Amino acid sequence: MSGRDLRGRQEELGRLKGLVDSVSRIGGGTLALVQGEPGIGKSSILDAVIAYGRERGFLISRGTVDELDQIAPLSSLTACLLHGEQPLLTADAFSRLSCRHDQRMWLMERLAGIIEAKALNVPILIALDDVQWADPFSRFALRVLPARLRTSPVLWLLAGRMEHGGPAGEIAAAVANDIPVELVRLGPLSGTAIDELACDVLGRAADVHVRKLLDGAAGNPFLAVEMLAGLAAGVPSPVSGEPGEQVTPTRLILGVRGRLSSLPASTLLFLRVGAVLGSRFVFADACALLGQSPVALLGDLEAAIRGGLLDDDGEHLHFRHDLLRQAVYADISPSARKALHREAAVHLATVGRGAVDAAPHLFIGALPGDRQAVDLLRRAPADVLAVMPALAADFVTRALDLVPEAGPLRFEVGEQAIVYLTRAGRNREAVQVGDRLLAQRPAAEVAGRLQAALGGPLWSMRLTDELEHRAEAALEAGGTAPRVTARLAALHALALSRGEDLDAARAAGETALERASTIDDREARVTALLALGEIELNAGRCRASLGHFTTLRLLDPAFTVEEIVARQHLDDYGTSDRMLAEARRDSERDGGPLRPAMLLWAQANHHLGLGRLDDAEADFLTLERLEEDLREPVHQVNSRVTRCWIAHLRGDGKAAHECLASARAALAARPDPGNRAAVRFIEAITADLEGDTAEAVHLIERARADGPTTRWRLLRTWIAPAVRLAVRGGDHALAAELAAQSAAYAERNPDVATAAGIAAQAAGLAHADLDQLERAVTLLRCGPRPLIHADAIADLGSALLARGRRDEAVTALRAAGGTFTRLRAYGQAARVQDHLDSAGARGRPRSARPARPARGWRALTPTEEKVARIIAAGHTNRSAAAELFISPHTVNTHVTSIFRKLSVTSRVQLARAVMAETEA
Repeated sequence: MSGRDLRGRQEELGRLKGLVDSVSRIGGGTLALVQGEPGIGKSSILDAVIAYGRERGFLISRGTVDELDQIAPLSSLTACLLHGEQPLLTADAFSRLSCRHDQRMWLMERLAGIIEAKALNVPILIALDDVQWADPFSRFALRVLPARLRTSPVLWLLAGRMEHGGPAGEIAAAVANDIPVELVRLGPLSGTAIDELACDVLGRAADVHVRKLLDGAAGNPFLAVEMLAGLAAGVPSPVSGEPGEQVTPTRLILGVRGRLSSLPASTLLFLRVGAVLGSRFVFADACALLGQSPVALLGDLEAAIRGGLLDDDGEHLHFRHDLLRQAVYADISPSARKALHREAAVHLATVGRGAVDAAPHLFIGALPGDRQAVDLLRRAPADVLAVMPALAADFVTRALDLVPEAGPLRFEVGEQAIVYLTRAGRNREAVQVGDRLLAQRPAAEVAGRLQAALGGPLWSMRLTDELEHRAEAALEAGGTAPRVTARLAALHALALSRGEDLDAARAAGETALERASTIDDREARVTALLALGEIELNAGRCRASLGHFTTLRLLDPAFTVEEIVARQHLDDYGTSDRMLAEARRDSERDGGPLRPAMLLWAQANHHLGLGRLDDAEADFLTLERLEEDLREPVHQVNSRVTRCWIAHLRGDGKAAHECLASARAALAARPDPGNRAAVRFIEAITADLEGDTAEAVHLIERARADGPTTRWRLLRTWIAPAVRLAVRGGDHALAAELAAQSAAYAERNPDVATAAGIAAQAAGLAHADLDQLERAVTLLRCGPRPLIHADAIADLGSALLARGRRDEAVTALRAAGGTFTRLRAYGQAARVQDHLDSAGARGRPRSARPARPARGWRALTPTEEKVARIIAAGHTNRSAAAELFISPHTVNTHVTSIFRKLSVTSRVQLARAVMAETEA
């Protein structure tokens, strides 16, 4: 690298070298983002930092993104991982991983594990230039991986253009809360630096004429060098400008055009075809588009390389700078560009590159009515749907734009577009496409297919009333094939599962399942079984729900988690534990068919039911972060409500308020009745604990407006606290009603100890019935949920105390308090202690009640302590997860918490902290 490339950049280079030293010394992850206009020197400073990192012993992985790489999934990241002196991945290893790209987070975890393992032995520098053109999946990876690898010595060095809200800024913002982010903005060079640059190029000091000419470069080093090179070669520069005037793309193009004007016409034509193919292209492709043999174009290739316009790495030709490509490309007339891109797409598809390689050219070059382009764009999603459904949707919606308004093909492509838009989570857009097609009044068969396709987005948007109406209308209209009719019937039943008349919903579901089974349509069967499982679970008939979900799981393993959740409602935690372990093992081995967020939801509730508050909280936090990464906010409200509940159990009012505020924010984004009832319920618990019992009763009444409390699955085990606050607030009618709901739920689940025990506890509280409270304790003793059992014992102790049976009361209260303390439910333990104090019983002094500090080793939970010791011993997150039988995502959550509590930023510092604790 020549010194002239870094003229005037010593301050910026020094900052970046300091990051290299910091990562090497401390061992934690860091991200640096170099931004600036085209030609400002971003690539040169990246090269300098990479050279410095190499001297410091870093493993280097460098890539540059091509403008046409914006479509192919992972193409940008591949440029980093598969290249360099010591590639992080071999092509074969990457191919084995990417074949399972249908599991985005699984692939991210595998990539993180590989990088993490290498970083145990050597610091790593991963550099990516022109990140503004990164494909969506690579951008996703760059949002996720730096945070996942925060504990490893990895420096992420990205360079991109200054764009408000662009990919570079999006990546930096996504990781800013997890690792240090250094933003380096390259501005125009100073006059002194430009003078030094002129001396480097010309071999002499710049005179007045040259300085005036260079004022037009406005401090842009690339433009200045091109102007100087042209001047040195005797080519007049067409650029002029006022000092300080901002460089625009047009003026940059003019600046390099002088260099191109001296080339032979055939060389310029060769370069123009190359510019259409991209910043990086294959020589044979350019030959094919020009209809020439490689031998015939050899002279033009050599001329372009000699002229400093192209480089050759043995596999691809590269424009030396993308501004050179832009200058060549800008001189092609728009009509010619379209035609050339169209030809490039056909050629690439013909030689077997795949529809994804051809698609970027079709986006530019295809014209309405181009049937070949439509066919290519419809084939392209097969290569990207699983990993980047949004891109698949873009392909098909572009194909739809090219299809004529009239004719059956428009409806065929439109139906495909609805499916792909739904897979991409672009539900509103899917409905809009469907409604535009339906407005053309297609035949009944086509209309039925479109309405069936619209069932997915309507369900995801929680527009169940509209789904019910549309499915019902399509069924009444008739004229659809049996397969479409079966799917519409199943969707109708699914919509009814959210309604009030669950008996009618059940009948519709059974009819739909019979119809689907008769014609053996798998999609209709899956939807009908899902509908029946949802109906029965909403109705509180958990055993019947389990039957449907088990059948559904056998038909489609992706619904394994629904069966696990149903078993938890039945107190079958043994089977739940086994199935969760199998699901985690399958998921870690090959990605499995499961939705990772749903698996975490089941795991978190499993821990919560068994009283493992710390582990439950970690899983809920992991779930929330995972959904944020995936941008699929399904469980955000209920997860945050449950974390608020956990905070109250612990007696942590500050954390409870933080969780409640975040739950309210999530509710605003997803305001369905179940979410609304959950938030109002936890608001009531919060108000009661803060002494505003009247407001608490009011909030419980408001929650009932959305349906019976036991209708909402999350609230079924929280009935007793609601009855307690209703009694305390003097609303005995509300207490009796809640107790009656709990009794009805228990009758529907006669073999579930928790349901029967809570019903007895609620009845005992509502009617001051000591026998029922004693019965509750007996029933819950047979169940698997220790916190609920202890809660019933505490209520029994309180009732005994009120009846003057002090000794029995103290015994019960101490038993309850012991369980709460053992499970770290210190808020509940304090409630019990209040009763013991009123009885004059000598318990543990309040000041001695365990209180976990916010910082230091004693702040760690038992699981965090295990994770800390395992990671300090040299395990990666993945191997630690296998050791502890938890997911790598949850290990990452624990590690984040450990680092915060121990005030460390790397594995090296963690190892020292663990060693110091061991020695102490």
